[in-house]
Amino acid sequence: GQADCILVQAPEKTMLIDAGNNADSSLILSYLKGLKISRIDVLVGTHPHEDHIGSLDSVIDSFDIGVVYMPKISTNTKTFEDVLLSIKNKGLKVMTAKAGVILDLGEGVKAEMVAPNSDRYEDINDYSAVIKLTYGETSFLFTGDAEAVSEKEMVAKGYNLKADVLKVGHHGSTSSTSPVFLKAVSPKYAIISVGKDNQYGHPDSIILNRLKTFGVQVYRTDESGTIIAATDGKNITFDKKASPKKPQEQPAEPGKQAA
Repeated sequence: GQADCILVQAPEKTMLIDAGNNADSSLILSYLKGLKISRIDVLVGTHPHEDHIGSLDSVIDSFDIGVVYMPKISTNTKTFEDVLLSIKNKGLKVMTAKAGVILDLGEGVKAEMVAPNSDRYEDINDYSAVIKLTYGETSFLFTGDAEAVSEKEMVAKGYNLKADVLKVGHHGSTSSTSPVFLKAVSPKYAIISVGKDNQYGHPDSIILNRLKTFGVQVYRTDESGTIIAATDGKNITFDKKASPKKPQEQPAEPGKQAA
């Protein structure tokens, strides 16, 4: 739906980045248990919005957890309080998600946070933990909801942002995926986590056209549901088909006929 939840299964360890909305807990728990997962070695709440940390408390309550990372920003929502309570009840502590943090995902896997790069932002989205994951010759960039302000910082800091797969920021909103950032990442593939017929009009046609101009193959959860990418360190394969290359016709507004 209109939320993020990303599972990374490395050869030795497991990482979960975000955990959807509050209402998604049974779906997420059954999916993880279906994969016979009992431990999440690295758990990341990219930023404290409900569509990213909604079911984090349920995940913490239900699995053995290694380490929890969240950025240094709090909100006074019940969702956020629930997450903190579950962390406390498990005797865990929150490690600060920020640029330069190295995540331990076991042998042969490099995972590093490349954002946030500042202590204060006007928009909570810009506090998003952004993670670059490298396995063999392949790489993935997970951006949470990081917007143009954070994207500009990442580029200015000179991080190697180049990645084969980009998890498109902020559900394909125009606030993210700025041309300078997209050029720095230069992905072959992009995944957009987005709700079908969502009220925000995500993903925006400007972003879809920008990705098309850059020659990126786009995968969308509103079209395909859960999307699984697998890598052997050389090649990346997807279990779903990419979106059609030609721009899709916009659906007619309710009550209006399509031209």
